[in-house]
Amino acid sequence: MLVECYDTKGAAVYELIIKQVTHDLQINRSIKDMRVFIDPREPVFIIAVMVAKTTQPVFIEDLATYSYEAEEDKTTIRIKDETYLPNLLKKLWDIEGREKIQQPSRFEIIIESPSIDIKEMVVVDPVENLKRKIYDAIFRILPEGFRVIKDLSEDNIVAMACTDELLREEWIDKGREMIKDLKTSNSSL
Repeated sequence: MLVECYDTKGAAVYELIIKQVTHDLQINRSIKDMRVFIDPREPVFIIAVMVAKTTQPVFIEDLATYSYEAEEDKTTIRIKDETYLPNLLKKLWDIEGREKIQQPSRFEIIIESPSIDIKEMVVVDPVENLKRKIYDAIFRILPEGFRVIKDLSEDNIVAMACTDELLREEWIDKGREMIKDLKTSNSSL
């Protein structure tokens, strides 16, 4: 982690805040590297966080078998592994709506008149879940009142340039430089 600030004591305090927030959200081990630039005189706060590798996504095929019955216009899902059943139900409710989803037993789900083909559906995506937690951490770390935000995220890097006034192009460029620096310094790891 590298925190840039004209005030070394301020940089040390921010480093402490960042460590505390990432520890509280239990994501400190999921962050491969980080760059932060702070200048309260401007005022600007720029952060770039490189996400560590996570486990592979969980597909519906990993936890269930399924079939579509055309005559009845329904898809029946038979659960093999209950571990991600709550995630699957939430995803189906979000896509199809609760009224079309029935669960006659712990191991069976029926979708009436399905609007999607569930083949290769991602039930849990650890990368997206981790990125959501990192965004949460960033919003906790941001200085109070910094509500003008430009999301600069790309690939496995979550990055933002923030201020309480108009964002300057030079700050956005600085954020992009920080992303480039993260990629370069971590390319050999």
